[in-house]
Parts: sequence; C-alpha cells; structure tokens
Amino acid sequence: MTMTHAIRIERTGGPEVLQWQDVNLSDPGPGEVRVRHGAIGVNFIDVYHRTGLYPLQLPAGIGLEAAGTVEAVGDGVDHLKPGDRVAYCNGPTGAYAQARVMPARVLVKLPDDIAFDTAAAMMLKGLTAQFLLRRTRKLQAGDVALFHAAAGGVGLIAGQWARALGVKLIGTAGSDEKCQLALKNGYAHCINYRTEDLVSRVKELTDDKGVAVVYDSVGRDTWERSLACLQPFGLMVSFGNASGPVPPVTLTDLAAKGSLYVTRPTLMTHIADRATLEQMAQELFDMVRSGQVKPLIGQRFALRDAAQAHAALEARATTGSIVLLP
Repeated sequence: MTMTHAIRIERTGGPEVLQWQDVNLSDPGPGEVRVRHGAIGVNFIDVYHRTGLYPLQLPAGIGLEAAGTVEAVGDGVDHLKPGDRVAYCNGPTGAYAQARVMPARVLVKLPDDIAFDTAAAMMLKGLTAQFLLRRTRKLQAGDVALFHAAAGGVGLIAGQWARALGVKLIGTAGSDEKCQLALKNGYAHCINYRTEDLVSRVKELTDDKGVAVVYDSVGRDTWERSLACLQPFGLMVSFGNASGPVPPVTLTDLAAKGSLYVTRPTLMTHIADRATLEQMAQELFDMVRSGQVKPLIGQRFALRDAAQAHAALEARATTGSIVLLP
C-alpha cells in the first residue's frame, strides 16, 4: 500500500468543502487497475455531487473524468496492461486524485497522438456531444437546433461536430466575447441572452418556424423559453441543471405548444454497455484526430486548487474545458 493525494469531501456545500488529503492507495483487485493520472477533467456534474444535488455516500472522492497510465492490473483484466495509456469519464467518483484504483471495464485505450490534457478535456464532454447529436436524435445535414451554453466545454465540441455534420446550430452565451468564441467553433449564430430576447431572436433566425431540437444544460432559468423556441413535434433535450432543477412538466402544456417531445438523457445510461462505450469513444477519437473537433482547454488549475476551479465554473467565468493537473 502506498500514499498518494486526492481531493475528497466529508460534507456537501460550497467549493470550500473540497479538501486536499493524504489517501492510501492499494493494489488492484480482480477486475481492477491502478491508474496514475496525467490530467483530470472538471465538469458541472462534479458541482452537483459537491452540493448534494446528486447525493454521494460521504465521505467520498469526487470527479468522473481523467486520463493517465496504467501502473498495475488485477486478476481477470485482459484488455489492459501496465504502460497502456487510458481515459475514462464514467466513474465511480474519485478522479480528483494523483492516482487511483478503479474498475478496468470503464477504461478505454487512448491513442498515442491524443495528449492526456486533451483527453481529460474531452471525454465526458465529447461523449456527451456524441450522444446528443448522434444518438438522442441523429441529426442530419440541414437540421436546425438550439444549443445553450455554446461557449462551454460541451457546447464548443458540439458546435464543431455539428458543423462537420452540416447541422445549423444556434447557440446561446452570456457575453459578446463568448458568442464570438462559439461562432469560431461551428455555430451558425449565437444569441447573447443578456442583451437579446431568446425566443424572438430564434423565431427571426428560423423564419418563425422554430428549431427541431433544443439542447439545454442550464435548467430552470431557460426551461420555458426553450420550449417556446421549438417547432411543432420538436424535441426538448434537458441534460443538465446548471441554474437549478427544471419545474414539473405539465403534459397538457406540451400538447398546447405543438405536440412537443421531452427527454432527460444521461451519458451514464448511454455508456453503461462496454461495446457502446467503445464505439462512442472511437467516433470521438476519430473526430479529434481528423481535426474536425479540437477541444479547447480554457483553464488549467493544480489539482490541490480544485476549489478555485469550481468557483470559476459556478460563476460562469470559464470558457471551454477546465483541466486539473496532479
């Protein structure tokens, strides 16, 4: 058993509950591997775990996404060996660590030409973009959709991916600077929600038709306006709660607004099957290696400064992805 360092929480709350601690690192057991992290991704789901919106059994590690090198493998692990470069984004929680022991089944091999920090910036966000654009509704060239938080980590990858598919994405962001960043990353239009009326601007951009799909990770603050942007038979994809949980859905409202569809998908459901995880990851890697998707790392923090990263993320003061360096 060796000693390492990790960020852990003993109670829920603000960024201050993230504690830098010494932890014991055991040898991997059956079906497990020990991974030495090269970079760790920060995602809004980490905030949900920290605040208790998505409860964890405390005390607990935190973080779902990282990339690194396999140091040791346990019995029964035949698809990985020491020295393999790997990445993951599907838990269990505990990625905010210099090294950890974890189930081998959640790891995918990382191509040699994708750096650890790039992988940590793109696994959860890139696979989220993949299931949104390619699985929740398989968008086709010419489709028009609305994507909130266009300058965030998922949003920037989605914009580039949509451009490669020939899909017209309308983005939203909270400043002109963030809108310009979104436009540089594949968006056909970007609406500054602080200075423009979202619904009227979407209707203007779509000749009053509305969009086929809304992708909304903001939640409570955008819910009603998102529904108002949809065309008849449109699909509302709620995949996050950055501003808080959405209000209860009244089915008669969906009927009155045009026979709308609503779904609340999660990445974890999509990648629960290992064969599907491998297929989705390969498609993401192919997009990155082709140059059609270039993940943007907007901020880097030392692992021990994870609280600062969370504070910046919650203040919506970030662009692209946040990476922690062990």
